[in-house]
Amino acid sequence: METFLQTIGALNDETRLKLLRFIDIHGAVCVCDIESAFDMIQSRISRHLKILKEAGFLRVERKGRWAYYSIRSPLDAFRQDILKEISYLEMELPELKRGCSV
Repeated sequence: METFLQTIGALNDETRLKLLRFIDIHGAVCVCDIESAFDMIQSRISRHLKILKEAGFLRVERKGRWAYYSIRSPLDAFRQDILKEISYLEMELPELKRGCSV
C-alpha cells in the first residue's frame, strides 16, 4: 500500500507530470538541460526529480559532474500505464535545450 501511495502522491503535481513526459519523450536528460528548459532553479528541479525517482519512475546516471535522468527500465506495468495516460494529457512542454558538456 505504501508504494502505491508514494507513486500516486508523486503524480499530484503538474510540474512532475510535465517532467515525466519531457523525460519520456527526450530520453536521458541532464539536470542542467531540464533546469534551462523549465526555467526553474536547480534545487527545485532536483526536488521534483528525487520524488519521481523515489516513486519508481526514474533512474539517474552520473557522468562526470552531471546527473542524467531517464525513465527506469524495466518499468512495471502500473508505471507503464501511468506514463501512457500522461501521454494523452494536453500539456505544453518546453523545448529541450542541451547545454551541458560531460
